[in-house]
Amino acid sequence: MNPIRTTCPYCGVGCGVLVSRAGDGWNVRGDPDHPANFGRLCSKGAALGETLDLDERLLHPEIAGMRATWDAALDTVAERFAAVIAEHGHDAVAFYVSGQLLTEDYYVANKLMKGFIGSGNIDTNSRLCMSSAVAGHKRAFGTDTVPGCYEDLEIADLLVLVGSNAAWTHPVAYQRIVAAKKARPDMRIVAIDPRRTATCDIADLHLALKPGSDAWLFKGLLNHLKREDALDWAYIEAHVAGFGAALPAVSGYSIPGVAASCGLDEADVAEFYRLFAATAKTVTVFSQGINQSSSGVDKVNAILNVHLACGRIGLPGATPFSITGQPNAMGGREVGGLANQLAAHMEFTPEGLDRVGRFWNAPNLARQPGLKAVDLFQAVAAGKIKALWIMATNPAVSLPEADRVVEALRACPFVVVSDVVANTDTSVHAHVKLPAAAWGEKDGTVTNSERRISRQRPFLDLPGEARPDWWIVNEVAKRMGYSAGFGHAGPAEIFAEHAALSAFENGGTRDFDLGGLLAPPFEKGGRGGDLATVPPAQSSEKSPPAHLLQRGECFSLAAYDTLAPFQWPVTSSGGTARMFSDGRYFTPDGRARMLPVMPRPPLHAPDARHPFTLNSGRIRDQWHTMTRTGKTARLLAHIDEPYLEIHPHDAHRLGLKDGALARLANDNGEMLARVRESREQQVGSVFAPIHWSGRYSGRGRVGALVSAVTDPLSGQPEFKQTPVAVAAYPAAWHGFVLAREELASAGAAEGGYWAKVRGKSCWRHELAGDEPPAEYIEKLRTRLDRPGDWIAMQDGAASRHRGALIRDGRLLAVYFLEREADRLPPRHWLESLFERDALSDAERHALLLGRPPQDAPDCGRIVCACFGVGEQTLAEAIAAGAASVEALGIKLSAGTNCGSCIPELKRLLRAQRPAAG
Repeated sequence: MNPIRTTCPYCGVGCGVLVSRAGDGWNVRGDPDHPANFGRLCSKGAALGETLDLDERLLHPEIAGMRATWDAALDTVAERFAAVIAEHGHDAVAFYVSGQLLTEDYYVANKLMKGFIGSGNIDTNSRLCMSSAVAGHKRAFGTDTVPGCYEDLEIADLLVLVGSNAAWTHPVAYQRIVAAKKARPDMRIVAIDPRRTATCDIADLHLALKPGSDAWLFKGLLNHLKREDALDWAYIEAHVAGFGAALPAVSGYSIPGVAASCGLDEADVAEFYRLFAATAKTVTVFSQGINQSSSGVDKVNAILNVHLACGRIGLPGATPFSITGQPNAMGGREVGGLANQLAAHMEFTPEGLDRVGRFWNAPNLARQPGLKAVDLFQAVAAGKIKALWIMATNPAVSLPEADRVVEALRACPFVVVSDVVANTDTSVHAHVKLPAAAWGEKDGTVTNSERRISRQRPFLDLPGEARPDWWIVNEVAKRMGYSAGFGHAGPAEIFAEHAALSAFENGGTRDFDLGGLLAPPFEKGGRGGDLATVPPAQSSEKSPPAHLLQRGECFSLAAYDTLAPFQWPVTSSGGTARMFSDGRYFTPDGRARMLPVMPRPPLHAPDARHPFTLNSGRIRDQWHTMTRTGKTARLLAHIDEPYLEIHPHDAHRLGLKDGALARLANDNGEMLARVRESREQQVGSVFAPIHWSGRYSGRGRVGALVSAVTDPLSGQPEFKQTPVAVAAYPAAWHGFVLAREELASAGAAEGGYWAKVRGKSCWRHELAGDEPPAEYIEKLRTRLDRPGDWIAMQDGAASRHRGALIRDGRLLAVYFLEREADRLPPRHWLESLFERDALSDAERHALLLGRPPQDAPDCGRIVCACFGVGEQTLAEAIAAGAASVEALGIKLSAGTNCGSCIPELKRLLRAQRPAAG
């Protein structure tokens, strides 16, 4: 079989992948011809082939927890939604969708809710990651347009990374930057982040500013540019409005004042300002550290202001660049997946409403925006929304005040969940579950951070009764009486309709335009073709072409199947890499807007009860709530539990030890996490990852702590500055259980801490409990009631308990319990014993000691997830003379694939060199 060209389902980089058969499994590798990644994949993408099993899949529709037919499930959804609308009005129902949907899925969901149900109540989990960038773009450019492309990251002379740990969150894009820096050592990189993250590894300057103070820094930069006569006055006068108010608003933002406000050294601030003023080819990359704030939109516009003032917009190597989190966050923006947008980048204006209404032939079109994500779930809790459909997302984990979200779901009269997983923290509250197609089974398109549309193509058959999301939505729409608008035969027809709407009465007045696809031939990179026979000239007609598209008369299925990656907007000559290079914007007067933004501190500041600022974010090898990445042991080898990163000074003051457990709490909820001391964390601030859900941990949801505080314009929550109290968790004992089978959550320590980790040949259960250890061991043995021999060792005075279950020489389970967590042995060697058909005498004798016989290898904690290289193996190679990252790569392959582990390799090299010397 020839490799299938498709697109990775993880971050917004949008990497192309090639999938081919490999025995009974699948080989997944980077597509060398895809312009987003040129063959590179990160650790998550490289492990995609390990996530394709059907374990935990939802394979059949369910009603009230019982298997049902598709007809019964679809009828129930349609009837219940129709009944709620009839009794309470169309704003009593809502959809909550996801950047995991394909554009075609998104399109029909938005069309059904806004066009035919007649409510704006459809919002997306992308609200949580990039809606502040959307609002900032609209205020500055008149439309939600990312001006640049990935090439700009490589050819810039100065790259400013703001609130972006790209080394872990967008690894392939980061490696392109690393390669550019290596090729051009004079390239300068400034990292702006309260933490010293892995991304700072290549930075010439790291500004560890006070959390939330970004707007002060960029207002000071604008003032410096003005004082140093570094503004492009010709560009401003020709292409920018609002500078008359924006420039006076930065007066007084001196370098000493900015340094004091941001908690930075004056010399570092001055150096950053000097570099920016002196470097024409400057790209500013910003991500969640800017967006996820109660003043995120103003922070975005503070960044856009300095680029507009210098005329550095949409030029090669000179542009602001918002890099998105999800694989199709931008596709959702294109189709109107946000509650405050219409489709095809049109707004709730009289003109937009008239145009979309005529195109869809939708007289019941929503007339006003709907509820944004946080407001939407608060409306569910208040009983205003009585029917809710959640698609491809897990808000019981990911939304702020997650415990209140759970309460709202429990109280909602009717909840529908479309998902690939049978039981998530959200779906357990569903009245109806609908089995959706997963990656590898889906067929459609996604759009990455540089406006590049790529195909996701199926290579797997639909399992069980799973169906694509677009099909599920269409079938419900038909049952609600809207058959005329939802007669699509497949994703190609939906995409063609989407493209036609983008071009309908456009004529260059809107940024999002796929009109070039509608005129044959569309050629891009030697592949592609006409998607429709409707020429661009007809896009100005008053009668919509949608009825033709829905009958399948105006597109080429072959062209859709072979569509090569391209960037919008699309003319007859192809896609567009950069926007605004001509200085023309999508505002009434064609000028961009500078705004006099006013810096604001976080709405909730630390106080005596909650003295720490909690920052949350992603880690290197996990994705969202781990429904996919948690399926492969390789991706759990580097970081395997919820953790709290804290400065050693704070840890010592609180009596916390590295590897112990801490309790984070505020008025919203609590979280238990493993302590990681780090001098790269600011004193007074802590960090915790977002990924752990009730599937893999008992009390590991960071969303339970985050307040439902949002930006007043974008509705994006403030995930980066949550006040919390931190204290040691006083467990009576700590321990772990390794077993060939997964223990149910009840198999962990009731009322205490537990986290589950999938290993290569066993499950690891990390535990801490309040009950007497002997009571837990008795319960554990009852749950592991299997034929075999128990061997045990205990020291009651020391609270040390160890035991193992062996049958026919084969290890089935082992447990270790201690009073203190740091007295537990490493797990790596013990986990490796489960790969044996039988234990050797030496291994059996060493088993309850928890350490290998002298001649047994132990690779240690995994550092390189791509090749499974452990810390002990790396230490031995360094001691043997591997004195550089390149040497470790040659000897062990570590760091030679995605490169995400290179910063850690460098730290190990620095730590070992003095010892080696």
